[in-house]
Amino acid sequence: MALPTLLLASSSPRRRYLLSLAGWTFSIAPAEVDETPFPAEKPQPYTLRLAEAKARAVLPLAAENTLILAADTTVADGDALLGKPAGADEARQMLRRLRGRTHQVYTAVAALEPASGRLLTDLCSSQVPMREYSDDEMEAYIASGDPLDKAGAYAIQNSAFQPVASFRGCFANVMGLPLCHLTRMLKKFEVAPRQDVAQACQTALRYECSIYPAVLRGEDAG
Repeated sequence: MALPTLLLASSSPRRRYLLSLAGWTFSIAPAEVDETPFPAEKPQPYTLRLAEAKARAVLPLAAENTLILAADTTVADGDALLGKPAGADEARQMLRRLRGRTHQVYTAVAALEPASGRLLTDLCSSQVPMREYSDDEMEAYIASGDPLDKAGAYAIQNSAFQPVASFRGCFANVMGLPLCHLTRMLKKFEVAPRQDVAQACQTALRYECSIYPAVLRGEDAG
């Protein structure tokens, strides 16, 4: 039986890059959904709800023998959701709030099989310790414009700012697509990666991951 065509319900260049590391070929159909949280909604159910909503939003665009992939990433400080800053002032507030503290990043992945209606989801959570960057470093980073399209107003992979210190979780999760969580989920659809995902991810991101064996075994890690 032919493998399904993957349809990524995202316009994120970071997700496209990460997905390509597994060797899969895929097409793009960005999902438009209302991302307003429900009253008192917690970060984990919020993130899972949006990933599922994105997958279902592109269902009318899915061709036969297609598997829809969607993801949503939430930066949280406890139960407070930190979205993309509206401008430099809000980016400054977020970066000051996170500086020198540990916060959480959640990414939910969803896979929807149009032919059967089968939907699977998975969730990766990471504890992210921010370093004590200076005000001058923070202002230079804000001036670069990089924080303005990032949830929480930062990118973990930014080599100039390097906002995160002593991270031990899934680096790809904080970038927006936890590849090992996605891989173990897609195996349930009998869709295997064409590359060694853990090795390809670590090589590309220049990061030594300590949790991928547990994740690929199906354990609650990351």
